[in-house]
Amino acid sequence: MRVSVPTIPQFLLERVPSRPPISTTAAIERVADFIRPGNVTVLTGAGVSVDSGIRAYRGKDGRYMNPNYKPILYHQLVDRTEKGFRFRQRYWLRSFVGYPPVRDSQPNTTHFALAALQYKSVISRLITQNVDGLHHKAISHVWDEPTRQSRILELHGTLHKVSCSSGHVVDRQTFQDWLADANPKWKEFMAESERTGIQPRTNPDGDVVLEGVSYDDFVVPDCPTCFSENKRNCNHKPHLIFFGESIPQDVKGRSFTDVECGDRLLMMGTTLATFSAFRLVKHALEQHKPVMLLNVGPTRADDIPEVEKVEIPTGTILRQVVAAVLGNETHDPAVTEMLRSGVFNPPSNDSNQ
Repeated sequence: MRVSVPTIPQFLLERVPSRPPISTTAAIERVADFIRPGNVTVLTGAGVSVDSGIRAYRGKDGRYMNPNYKPILYHQLVDRTEKGFRFRQRYWLRSFVGYPPVRDSQPNTTHFALAALQYKSVISRLITQNVDGLHHKAISHVWDEPTRQSRILELHGTLHKVSCSSGHVVDRQTFQDWLADANPKWKEFMAESERTGIQPRTNPDGDVVLEGVSYDDFVVPDCPTCFSENKRNCNHKPHLIFFGESIPQDVKGRSFTDVECGDRLLMMGTTLATFSAFRLVKHALEQHKPVMLLNVGPTRADDIPEVEKVEIPTGTILRQVVAAVLGNETHDPAVTEMLRSGVFNPPSNDSNQ
């Protein structure tokens, strides 16, 4: 089976249209004018979480930032043979090390600005390709979980839940504790990393690259529920979509419905390299909806004339966009608090961290 990491086709990278730089003032005005009518569906990608310290997959030139990175593919993770077990050892060791930076990340100013627009119903639905849960964190103080689940669609799943192959679900921190208890050497490694602040480079899915490491002695614990039923089962998977895995039909269908229910589609922080996101652009255009893309660098939609592109970092303008759209409604205490909130902690350019 041949599965490759999704990317922007080379011919698009080679013919990226040249656009004059846009001023901050002009960008604020264009984005505000686009969303002011309301009932907007928003699609976000990894670029939205960069200011929270989570690296994007691709750089400003649109190319994969670590071309030698080899993620675990879906068919490898679920393989029930000894070979599959080795893949799971590799995945869960790297994810054990990489999960805490994602778990501990906090929403940035873009997350909170979007939350303010969601709270005021300017954004009616939000679809995210991110698995970090930061959109939920940003609005959890004003929306309960059922409301969040109905208004935020995690297109590629979440890193914060794990299931065994029999379907027993556990929250990720509990699973993280199981991994720590089963692997005291790596538990100590993590404690040392926390003391020194030196962490391996973490990808948006919580995976890391560990050089010169043997995975052979890493213990992936059995599912306790399966064990209580006299079964041994250490085949676990996080609730995210792996490369080579299909998005569930109910999630795919809901993503199309969310686009259809909105009057316009605003995308931000995404190169649209994955087809699961790009097909939503195509669907919106087929529905004759206005489409805007807010992203720095090349994207898969750059040669589509119907897509209006604004090339500027979201964190630079989105608070001002919210103020321009909501006007006096920014005096709502909840909105005021959101527009004062958000970290700015972009990751280091050091590829070893």
